[in-house]
Amino acid sequence: MEDFRLDIVIGDGPSARTIKIELPKFTLVGATTRMGLISNPLRSRFGISFALRFYTHNELIDVIKRCIALYNFNISEMAALLIAQRSRGTPRIALRLCRRIIDFTVFEEENFITEKIVDNACNKMGVDNYGLDSSDLRYLNFIAKNYNGGPVGIETIASALSDDKESIEETIEPFLLQEGFVERTTRGRILTNKSFIHLGLIGNNSLL
Repeated sequence: MEDFRLDIVIGDGPSARTIKIELPKFTLVGATTRMGLISNPLRSRFGISFALRFYTHNELIDVIKRCIALYNFNISEMAALLIAQRSRGTPRIALRLCRRIIDFTVFEEENFITEKIVDNACNKMGVDNYGLDSSDLRYLNFIAKNYNGGPVGIETIASALSDDKESIEETIEPFLLQEGFVERTTRGRILTNKSFIHLGLIGNNSLL
């Protein structure tokens, strides 16, 4: 990489030979959501390394307002905040919600997005005020109602939800961990009091 050269091996065994192709100057940019799978020697060859974090509500509001404006709609400040709160700190999710909420706004024959429209649209899409969807709630309810809040192993959860372990660890758990709904321990996953309160259950798993 540093030599700006590509080595290609042609043939097998003793007759194998290497062709060297000179490359023009280039900048290599890499991105991953699974840093632990990259070997240290490869990771250290990148001159600059950044770790991206979830967007704040204010940052997401800017993204939401721009998206709404591109579709020639208007939105109230509170409605934009409600979408931001349900976007799990991720612009991609915020943009997806915006497009679906615009659909509901068109159906209502309006061009101004209010809090009522956002609440109605998100409720019908199964997205609650924390941004948790049906998959998240199934995960939390399974641990709460079947294992009194845990601990329970990820393999058991994956089997019960008819999903694979990697999918749960990469798509469901990161936000739940970030927001303090669940703890990951050596004994398994454990729900916090915040989860029980959000699910409308008793706020202490020792009382279940």
